[in-house]
This record gives sequence, C-alpha cells and structure tokens, in this order.
Amino acid sequence: MSTTYTVYTIPGSPAARAVIATLIEKGAAYSVAGLAPGTHKTEPHLSRNPFGKMPVLEHDGFSLYETQAIMRYLDRTLALPPLVPVDPREVARMDQIIGISDWYLFQGVSNIIAFQRVVGPRLLGLKADEGAIAETMPKAQVVFGELSRLLGNKEYLAARTVTLADLIVAPHMDFLAQTPEWTPLTRGRTNLVEWLARMNERKSMMTTTWEAVQQLAMAS
Repeated sequence: MSTTYTVYTIPGSPAARAVIATLIEKGAAYSVAGLAPGTHKTEPHLSRNPFGKMPVLEHDGFSLYETQAIMRYLDRTLALPPLVPVDPREVARMDQIIGISDWYLFQGVSNIIAFQRVVGPRLLGLKADEGAIAETMPKAQVVFGELSRLLGNKEYLAARTVTLADLIVAPHMDFLAQTPEWTPLTRGRTNLVEWLARMNERKSMMTTTWEAVQQLAMAS
C-alpha cells in the first residue's frame, strides 16, 4: 500500500488543515493538490466530491471526502500515535466535541466571522459585513462557553493527550483568534486561550498555516 496521501483543497481551508495536521501528527508522507477558489464547485473536483466540498483525500486508489471520515481513516490506517482515546467516555467526549465543531463552531460562527474578517477580504477583496458578525455573536458566545466548560482544567479537549477533537477545532479557533471578536469571546475563558497556544506550538499547527499550505500546493 502506498505511503503517500494526497489532499485536495483550496489553501486556507480549516477542514483541510485539520486533515493535514492529522497526517503530520502521524508522521505520514503527504502532498497537497491545490484548488483555485471556486473550482471546487466544478469538474474535475465534482467527480471527487459531488457536493463540491473540500478536502478530499486520495490514498493508493482510494478516494474519501468528509473531514471526520478522513481523520478517522487516517487514525485507523496509521496506528501510531493514536488520536482516538481508549476510554469510552473520552471517546464519547471527543465525538461530542467534533459534532459541536461541525454543527455549531463552523456552521453559523466560524463560517461567518472568519469568512467576513479573514477569508473574504483576503481571497475576494470583500469588506466585512458588520451586521452579519453582530448577529452571529450570541451563538458564538454559547459555543465558546460550552467548549470552555468541556475543556475545564485539562490540557486538551477530550482526553489527557491530543485527539481528533483538538485537531478539528484548532484550525477554526486559530482563524477566529485573528479577529477582533476573539477578545470578547474568550473573556473569562482563559483556558481556551491557553489551549490554543498549546496547540499552536505543535508542529502539526505551525506547519499548516494558510501560507505554508499555499506553498505546498504551489510545489505540487
């Protein structure tokens, strides 16, 4: 079986960053096949994912989309280090936090605030919609409050070591940390600030910034 994994994505995607970070945590060889903005909605990418989303992973003739599925596949096929806990309650907490990330942190928070503040201006030259951001903030406060509560005084979100939950949440939080909204969202939630700082010290985060992934895509 091939040891090289190919990730199709537009550089800057937090979902793709989570997948690439997983590959780095596993010490796996990989390449990034960069997509130009907008081309994920056209062929040939629609043949990889008919929903026009990213990332898509290709490995030894096997193609897979959906971030959660990709990350779990990598954890199963690359045994060490394990990124899924053994304890059933820790696994359940990891699954819960991954669900929070997909349905609440990304949908309705990061996809609005990070897009308006970071992605839209950088990729499309758009001016931030302050009304959309303000409308999102109450939901964002709930999400941050719950993530802070679940983290508690632990070093990582679901267990004593890094899990898939940390790797899927961190890219969204790193985007949000670049916005003015980060300060009110983390007020009284210093555990989230400290957790993100720990995550950003890991090689898997330091080498998967927007700029780093862009360089990898250009080199492929």
